[in-house]
Amino acid sequence: MKAYWRAILGLTAAYRKRFVRDKTSLFFTFLFPLIFLFIFGTIFGNDSVSFKVAVINDADSSFATEFVKSLEANDAFKVDDVSALDQAKTKMSRSEIDSVIELPQSFGQPNEQGVPSGELNVYYRKGAEQAGQTVGAVMQQILDGANKEFGRPDAALKVTQVSTAEAGASNFDYTFSGLLGFSLMSMGIFGLANAMPTEKEKGSFRRLRAAPFRTSQLVIANALHYLQVTLMSVVMMMIVGIGVFDFNMRGDWATFAVFAVISAVMVIGFGLVVGALANNDSQSAPIANLVAFPMMFLSGAFFPTFAFPVWLQSVSAFIPLTPVIDGFRQIMTEHATLVSVAPQLGIMLLWIVVAYFIAIRFFRWGETS
Repeated sequence: MKAYWRAILGLTAAYRKRFVRDKTSLFFTFLFPLIFLFIFGTIFGNDSVSFKVAVINDADSSFATEFVKSLEANDAFKVDDVSALDQAKTKMSRSEIDSVIELPQSFGQPNEQGVPSGELNVYYRKGAEQAGQTVGAVMQQILDGANKEFGRPDAALKVTQVSTAEAGASNFDYTFSGLLGFSLMSMGIFGLANAMPTEKEKGSFRRLRAAPFRTSQLVIANALHYLQVTLMSVVMMMIVGIGVFDFNMRGDWATFAVFAVISAVMVIGFGLVVGALANNDSQSAPIANLVAFPMMFLSGAFFPTFAFPVWLQSVSAFIPLTPVIDGFRQIMTEHATLVSVAPQLGIMLLWIVVAYFIAIRFFRWGETS
């Protein structure tokens, strides 16, 4: 067993030395994902100037009904289609909306003078007080105008601003988790899909086979090498995300680290499957694209799965990268623990067993295999 692992670690070290001498590999491994980070960070890192709000109308008055209609017709607001307060707060925590306007049951009911009265609540999340308070101020101006029309200078209609006392994720924070998942997928799948068939064409693997060198040792050595490279890239992306785009990690760093390692191991497994089955670049390219493209577009890396049609949401649940993206988002933006992401970890561990079994069992040493 000692000799078995000594051979694996020796080959891993050899791969690492050769990797750092290859400028092309360094560019596509480290700089290429950062280019995506800067592009999407610039797009999603800026605060929106428009107000996306949810209106929860629990009032029975005709005044409340007309008030909601006026908000929906106002170009300053984009009213989200949500009817439950808890659901609206969840959307606000994910930066899908800026604020929640709640009309309590008593809002708009006539008082003793027969004039509509009551208070509406404007919710805002911690860390985005400016947007919520601006919405609240606009609401107060609208109600002040109504009070004036009713001849009520004592403000029968009022606004109460309420903080959820919980910091929500910015647009960039929510997008960043998808970028990390995409980065893992790119390095794990495309890196190995290019490197391993190239080694086969050169005859390097056949020479190792004559050493003798076991299939499992070769697969594990490649996995360890790419695990090191992938985690280095994740660290670089986190540094840029924090230093340039003010990313705020809401979860525990140790939880994030454990989840990132398991995620990288799983994604690398799919790259090993592609590299193990393909004998050359002509074979690896279509296989890698067949595996990667559904992960890229159906996992929620770039497009939130809640925006998918219901049938497509069901399909996305079976995409291997989906638990990676979901787990990252829950840890990075919703304070999730390892217990909270246990379902995602369970799915990933199952994929790890399947992928590494296929990679070892059906590995091809080269054209003569």
